[in-house]
Amino acid sequence: MSAYQPTTAPSPVVSVKPVVLPAPGRGDDLQVQVSAPVTGRDLPVVVLSHGYGGSMDSYAPLADHWAAHGFVVLRPTHLDSRRLALPADDPRTPLIWRTRVEDLTRVVDHLPDLEAAVPGLAGRVDRGRVAVAGHSWGAQSASMLLGARVLDADGVPGEDLSDPRVTAGLLFALPGRGGADLSPFAAENFSFMNPSFDDMTAPALLVAGDHDDSALSVRGPDWFTDAYALSPKDKTLLTLFGAEHSLGGIAAHEHTETTDESPERVALLQRLTTAYLRSALDPDDPAWREASAELAAGGQHLGRLESK
Repeated sequence: MSAYQPTTAPSPVVSVKPVVLPAPGRGDDLQVQVSAPVTGRDLPVVVLSHGYGGSMDSYAPLADHWAAHGFVVLRPTHLDSRRLALPADDPRTPLIWRTRVEDLTRVVDHLPDLEAAVPGLAGRVDRGRVAVAGHSWGAQSASMLLGARVLDADGVPGEDLSDPRVTAGLLFALPGRGGADLSPFAAENFSFMNPSFDDMTAPALLVAGDHDDSALSVRGPDWFTDAYALSPKDKTLLTLFGAEHSLGGIAAHEHTETTDESPERVALLQRLTTAYLRSALDPDDPAWREASAELAAGGQHLGRLESK
């Protein structure tokens, strides 16, 4: 078997959108897309946070694959979505980073409502097995449910927004340290980009591209590996060779903004992330052990794994 074949045969998927959750004080109620396989029971949950400007329709290459292989995937639309078109001077803008985290928590709070919104899904969801995932700004949002925190101007960690109901994470292109590592533009406009990973204790798979050279940092692609280096154990880093910020095109099928399009790379991520989720949410499942061994045996040209 190659390093990027699915671990199980896919199931047909049903998706419902928008499922609207009340969000007092947010200014707009929270819209969520729910995707789930049409068969199976005790289905674990993945809450997926989109990157800047995305929406509940983003990351279909991942969300559809996860749902087809046994997961309920919940994709909220954050306030920074192009779909909502918030003006730059909207008073909510400075704290959107925090609202994003609250969106993810709200999704977990409303699991029964989201389950009930999909015909035939009621009673088939394991609400005790929840993972969080995100790309770019979405990864920053997701990481805070795993224990990451934002440092203030004096280097003091802000409020702990972690959620004990979330027991594992997938973090794609997670921004690294702030301070002197930020570009002048980022330092001026994104004060929340000053993370501490000291308390990010939950297990996570982090994915970084070795050609992801961001305008937000004065460093190179290794900036996106900071969370792996600086967080406690139970972390795995997947470095993708030749990958830029889109990691081969995970944001959408045939996305015009993808600069490093690689169906092979996306297929690898589908395979590995599905396996990681299965084993992270069920320690008796050998999927991750098998998938990582397959990468080592036949996918060295695509990337490498390291763990601690």
